Amino acid sequence: MVSSKIKTSIVIDREVWEAFKKKVALERGLRNISQAIEEAIEDEVVDILFEKAFIDITPIIEVKPIKPRVKTNAGKTIREMRDSRL
Repeated sequence: MVSSKIKTSIVIDREVWEAFKKKVALERGLRNISQAIEEAIEDEVVDILFEKAFIDITPIIEVKPIKPRVKTNAGKTIREMRDSRL
């Protein structure tokens, strides 16, 4: 995926902006404000980015459900396992 940058402007509360700049400056330095904003936006849209990154990947194997050969009761088995830990 080729990354391209854009320049944009926003309208934001002055106190919020100053607090954000101060926090970023203390943690990363003033030159990293754009990167901090980009990371904050990415955190909000991580699902979209994740889907975009994996959209063209085809699965290597296909998992097919099968029926168990012997009758089982998953609830009973799990209860026995939990009770054995006590």
